[in-house]
Amino acid sequence: MQKTGARREEILHLLEELGGVTADNVREVARRTKVSEAEIWGSGTFYTLLKGGPRVRVCNGLSCRIRGSDELVAQLRAQGKEVEEVSCLGQCDRAPAALDENLKVFDKSRGPRGVTPANPGLAVNLAGEPDYTLAALDKARAMAPADIFRLLEESGLQGRGGAGFPAHIKWKGVSTQKETERYVVCNADEAEPATFKDRETMLRRPDKIIEGMAIAAHAVGAGECHFYIRGEFRAEYEAVKAALKRMEARLNFVSWYFHQGHGAYICGEETALLESMEGKRGMPRLKPPFPHEFGFRGKPTLINNVETLACVPWIFHNGGPAFKALGRTEAGSKLYCISGHVNQPGVYELPLGATLDELVAVAGGYEGTPKAFSPGGASSGFLPISKSSTPLDFKNLAKEGSMLGSAGVVVLNDTVDMAKAAQWQLEFFEVESCGQCAPCRIGSRYLHRQTTKYLKTGDPGALKHAGDIGWEMEEGSICGLGMVAAKPLESAMKYWPQEFARR
Repeated sequence: MQKTGARREEILHLLEELGGVTADNVREVARRTKVSEAEIWGSGTFYTLLKGGPRVRVCNGLSCRIRGSDELVAQLRAQGKEVEEVSCLGQCDRAPAALDENLKVFDKSRGPRGVTPANPGLAVNLAGEPDYTLAALDKARAMAPADIFRLLEESGLQGRGGAGFPAHIKWKGVSTQKETERYVVCNADEAEPATFKDRETMLRRPDKIIEGMAIAAHAVGAGECHFYIRGEFRAEYEAVKAALKRMEARLNFVSWYFHQGHGAYICGEETALLESMEGKRGMPRLKPPFPHEFGFRGKPTLINNVETLACVPWIFHNGGPAFKALGRTEAGSKLYCISGHVNQPGVYELPLGATLDELVAVAGGYEGTPKAFSPGGASSGFLPISKSSTPLDFKNLAKEGSMLGSAGVVVLNDTVDMAKAAQWQLEFFEVESCGQCAPCRIGSRYLHRQTTKYLKTGDPGALKHAGDIGWEMEEGSICGLGMVAAKPLESAMKYWPQEFARR
């Protein structure tokens, strides 16, 4: 039986199959789906991967900028290539990162990329051998949902996508709804600059993600599991599909579906992701209602990040207290991404609450004289290197006015101008704002342009109103993007005021 609204859900996938948004393609999609051409144009033009036409995409995120992405763009254009500069490609350990016309990775990295050696005592254990036995699922299916929620609560598992919300509360919230049509969604739209842990988890341990989703579906009473995987992650998409094929005979108590993103950072926000799954522009919904009440197709929906789900099987094998004990200041082990001025960028699994100095030690040490770091992606702003002994966790970074976010750490050495670094981050937020709410749409543009003006004129008066604009964005934006978009500038001005004086 076809689901209500299913034809609308096909819009974005059909546009991609046909080669992007063109008049002919829009007309054909309208013919197939019976959705108006105006609606199809509105949805399709929101996404960068639906622009159509072959071109090379080069990342201009922070890690890539300090590794020469501007020079790479110039070289490619000199070769006659059509180049599109994009906000992030999830390849920060390969900086400067680029994808060719077929969305395959140009590997321009300057050295080996790192990952923690295999260790079954780690919850995700990226370097370990995949396990397709589904033994953790067997344990879960022998348990009542209430016992599963209790186990998750004992583990202290928090969402690993950025918000750090307790997993057991989300799961229980879906299970208590009167509506029995329910969904589980894996948010694999990893697009926060400096973050690539989910990419590696999909490539190396898709077995854990799938098993975690299956356990979640059993616990909350969901009949369908949906992957939403970033559009640029083609190899990762294939890796997850191949792993599912190996296990599908044991997973037929639930139906499985795949959705590929189409190039919009904002779709990492869970309600924007749902809008995209339904074939619409990826704009965040007003909350409440929350997804556990009104999610995909208006039904109760559990949305968890890749890493969150990948932790679940280990908890069932080893117990909640054992997972909690893996952490130092908060529960569990944590996948930390690190890039920038370090000798071996990569993904390292450490106790939650490890420090920057500990993380850099396993990443081969600092390159040059360290000056600053961004602890959790663009959204976390900057901290001075004097804070390198601060635990990288949710609570301690919040005390410093920053955040763990997606644990995408970037180290900057003393060759970097912090005013310029702030400008790069602000450019990201201006480009990736969905434009739905005025505080974010106008504020992100204003902050980026005024910082650019300051860099051109050297007059600090250009930033006179930056603090007021940042406050308005934090208080008035619909979603987290607008609420944190001023952090890079605010933190840079706070810790390096001399770089924002007249010059």
